[in-house]
Amino acid sequence: MQQRTDVLIIGGGPAGLAAAIAARRKGLEVTVADGARPPIDKACGEGLMPDTLTALRGLGVVIQPGDGRIFRGMRFLDETTSAEAHFPELAGFAIRRTLLHQKMVERAQESGVSLFWDAPVAGLAEDGAIVSGKLLRAKWIIGADGIGSRVRRWSALDSTLRARVRFAQRRHYRIEPWSDCVEVHWGRKMQAYVTPLGKGETCVVLISRDSHLRLEEAWREFPRLAGRLRNAEASSVVRGAVTATRRLDRVFRGKVALIGDASGSVDAITGEGLGLSFRQALALAGALEAGELGIYQEAHRRLTRRPNFMSRLLLLLERNSSLRKRVLRALSEDPNIFRQLLAIHVGEGSPAFLAATSMRLGWQLLAA
Repeated sequence: MQQRTDVLIIGGGPAGLAAAIAARRKGLEVTVADGARPPIDKACGEGLMPDTLTALRGLGVVIQPGDGRIFRGMRFLDETTSAEAHFPELAGFAIRRTLLHQKMVERAQESGVSLFWDAPVAGLAEDGAIVSGKLLRAKWIIGADGIGSRVRRWSALDSTLRARVRFAQRRHYRIEPWSDCVEVHWGRKMQAYVTPLGKGETCVVLISRDSHLRLEEAWREFPRLAGRLRNAEASSVVRGAVTATRRLDRVFRGKVALIGDASGSVDAITGEGLGLSFRQALALAGALEAGELGIYQEAHRRLTRRPNFMSRLLLLLERNSSLRKRVLRALSEDPNIFRQLLAIHVGEGSPAFLAATSMRLGWQLLAA
C-alpha cells in the first residue's frame, strides 16, 4: 500500500466512488479504502431519478439500455385511490445496485483512482488515517462510510440536529414489470416501493418504523400488490437496511469532510439518496481543488434543501392517514398537480413554481 495521497476516501460505496471520480477529474491523487469487496450491495429501491442520471453522466459513468429498464414517472396507490404522473422531460432508470456499483468501480479505475478493498480503517491520525494497520498520509480525508459513519464520530461532527429512523427490507421477484412507473403503495404505517427492473424482474422495498416487521407479514396492507406477487418466484434473499432523516450542523472539520449518508440523509422514500450524494461529490471536488472546504459546506446546505423539503412532505403523509387520503384523491383528480410536484422533486421547478403548485394543491384539498 502507498504511504501518501492527496485525498483519502473512507468508504467505497457509490458516494465514496463518486467523490473519488470527481476529485480525480480535478487532477488530485485519490485513494479509496473499504473493508469490504465489490460489488457492495444495499437494500434500496434501485430506481435512479432523472437528475441522478444527469449527475452520473457528469461523473462519466455510462448506463446502457440493457443494464436495466427505463421508468417514466411515479404512481401513488392506497386501498382506494391511484394517482400517476410522468416526469416532465427526462426519464428515470432502474438498475440493480450491484451492477451500478460495479460500473462505478470500473469508472474509478479508468480515472486512475487507487482502490484498496479488504482494507479496514481503524481510525484517524494527525496527518492521515490507519488503513490495514498502517499510516496512510493524506492532505484531505473524506468520510463516505454511510449512515453509521465512524469518520463522523472520529472527527466530532456527530452533532445530530434531528434523526427519524425507519427500516427498509428489499427483495427481488421474477415477474415482468406491469408498469412503466415506480409505484409507492401506502399502508397505514408502512410503504412498499416497487421498481420495474429489466429482464423480467421487479424490486420491492418495504419501509416502516417497525424494526421487527417482515416483508411477508406486510402483504395484508397491500392486497393489490400481494395479488400480483402471489405466484412470483423470489430471485434474491431479503436484505435489510436502516433509513433516516438526519441533518448535521457541519459537514467538515479541519481537513475532514463528509459525503453521502455520512453527511446527513433523507428518508429512502424520496429516492434522492444516490442523486444527492453524486451532486455533493461534484461540489466537494471543486472545494478540494480550491483548497477550501467552506465552499463545500455552503454547497452541501444548498443541495440538501429540496430533498429535505420532499422528505418532510412525504413523511407527513406517512404519519397522517387522513391528510394522505385527501392528497392522493386531489392528485388523482388533477394529475397536472402531481406532474408539477414531480418536476419539483427532480429539480425542474423554481421556488415560484413550487409556491404556485402548493397553492393549487391547497385549493384542491380545501375543495375535497
